[in-house]
Amino acid sequence: MKVLFFGMLKDIAGRAEDCLDMEDGATLGGVFDHYGNRYPRLREMAGSILLARNQEFAGPATQVVDGDEIAFLPPVSGGSDSLLEISENGNFFALTWHPIVPRKIADRLLRAEDGAVVTFEGVVRNNTNGRPTHFLDYECYEPMALNLLARIGREIAAAYAIDRIALVHRLGRMLIGETSVAVIVTAAHRRAAFEAALEGIDRIKRVVPIWKKEHFADGEVWVEGEWDRNAAVAQSMAQSG
Repeated sequence: MKVLFFGMLKDIAGRAEDCLDMEDGATLGGVFDHYGNRYPRLREMAGSILLARNQEFAGPATQVVDGDEIAFLPPVSGGSDSLLEISENGNFFALTWHPIVPRKIADRLLRAEDGAVVTFEGVVRNNTNGRPTHFLDYECYEPMALNLLARIGREIAAAYAIDRIALVHRLGRMLIGETSVAVIVTAAHRRAAFEAALEGIDRIKRVVPIWKKEHFADGEVWVEGEWDRNAAVAQSMAQSG
């Protein structure tokens, strides 16, 4: 099976990808134990690492078989030149390596009956706790991240009295002042649009497998966030440690 490592876990394992043969009846927990024994730092981080099987979060008891794609995912921190996107029911979800232009996205969502457009932009700041930042690098588990963006958007659209929603995250290198993520909501009334936009960015930061590395004058570091502990899978993975 193919095993993928992301963010700081890629540095710990010294590789982005590995191939692994397991006996019949093997589980995700067994896969984790295999690499935890090889790389003790992974085991130390067991309470904050999630695993995915074939682009879906899964618990340690999940069985694995030949041909599966397993991903080790570090806490979210909130390679291609093409745009990865899903468009459905007027909503728009995307990953891009190019600058995000929120006004262009809003124009795509707006309809004549809309009375409100709420746009949230996350931008790259020039410091972290006073330590000057030069630039950021973002990477993600692309197919899973895109599918989760779309799932979050669908759930928000169903839960709030909004018209349309867009969730867009940029990948690759970003300079100070550039937009890394945008949540745009159109609605008849402002309150629902504000509430939906806030939930959108909060959920992106908690559950979408996107990681950032901050580059400073005196070094670099993967930013450690935290998985959503309200998710049953996150709880089971933490307990497995």
